[in-house]
Amino acid sequence: MKKVLFILLAVVVAIGSAFAMMMVASETGEVVELTIPTADGASTVRLWVVDLDGVQYLRAGHAEAGWYQQLERATSVEVERNGVSAEYLAVPSIDVREEVGSQMLAKYGWRERYISMLVGGREGSIPIALLPAG
Repeated sequence: MKKVLFILLAVVVAIGSAFAMMMVASETGEVVELTIPTADGASTVRLWVVDLDGVQYLRAGHAEAGWYQQLERATSVEVERNGVSAEYLAVPSIDVREEVGSQMLAKYGWRERYISMLVGGREGSIPIALLPAG
């Protein structure tokens, strides 16, 4: 009985540690707030951002992500970066997937590698260009 409790405790600690490490990894480095208008008001998500050839890029892990599906229905979004908010058109840009992935790895380092390991890689990720609205 003690052995079973010890194993159960070890599993709980391992899962908790992995979750805590994921939170530290995803919330350190530069993080922006993306606000997407929805039928019920707005949805906000915190994401990493990189700059490539003068354009800001976010990245969705896959097309089934809830916030990404909301983004596809939105005509514009708001992004707060470094305390400054601006309105953008969010344009999926699959053609720069490799470049955005390289920039994410260069900027976020171990955090990018850790989360990529947890989610099974970034092969199906979707870069999103933020183009000024208006």
